[in-house]
Amino acid sequence: MSLIVHFDDERDAARRLADAAGLDAVAIERHRFPDGELRLRLPPSLPATVVVFRSLDHPNEKLLELLLVARTARQLGAERVALVSPYLAYMRQDIAFNAGEVVSQQVVGGFLADLFDDVITIDPHLHRIDSLDEAIPVMHAVALSGAPLLGELIAAHHEHPLLIGPDAESAQWVAQAAAAHGWASGVCTKQRHGDREVVIELPAGLDPVGRAVVLVDDMASSGRTVARAAEALLAAGAASVDVALTHALFADDALEVVKAAGVGEVWSTDSVAHPSNAVAVAPMLADALRDIGLLS
Repeated sequence: MSLIVHFDDERDAARRLADAAGLDAVAIERHRFPDGELRLRLPPSLPATVVVFRSLDHPNEKLLELLLVARTARQLGAERVALVSPYLAYMRQDIAFNAGEVVSQQVVGGFLADLFDDVITIDPHLHRIDSLDEAIPVMHAVALSGAPLLGELIAAHHEHPLLIGPDAESAQWVAQAAAAHGWASGVCTKQRHGDREVVIELPAGLDPVGRAVVLVDDMASSGRTVARAAEALLAAGAASVDVALTHALFADDALEVVKAAGVGEVWSTDSVAHPSNAVAVAPMLADALRDIGLLS
């Protein structure tokens, strides 16, 4: 029997996965010393298969936690150690745009491959590679998509919405969310001038006048791209603009920026805990565990 281990700050999400998968879940004890070092404690005896649940928003310290946990799990009896990371960080930089830049996808991907036998995630930000196993060469590198789940959620709120991606990178998620329902969709053109300054051009040939528009993307971090797209759509005559995302990262004032741009509803999966969470990913993750033989 497999066992899910998790950290206390993700207890609810890990328990949802455990319930969906029919597994037990145990919290890893975590203590921080005054100098910032961590002391972690796993169950003293582990089964042959261990599933580590850790979503990698705010990833830097969590990556160290994964190193400590994965190595120790094998010392305590685990023969197969899998990572379920609904949001997987450091996948965006897949090329060195300037001399000397670290290609974090390769470095972090290799780091995770050294620790785990399997990695399951949702909508990793991949653009120049075809599959997750190119970034993380493990026995099973599984990249699920939240877009179909978001499509079902949108269908419950709008009969004939217009789906728009805020930039070219969102095209795959917009297409997936729209495909099952036959909705019209398109993608904006974005020019970025720094982390928080963007200019948006609406897609040609799609008239938003009087339409219920839903902006669909894999993630929102600063919120500026989504906000500028919403403003442009409302200025062009859209009746309403809602937002549907897989990963609600929403750093600092991002959600307030999005709302101030005129966005109505903001929906996200619970890959990252956030007040906008409206779709549960646990059943999809449990199915993936079953598909790769981690459930009896």
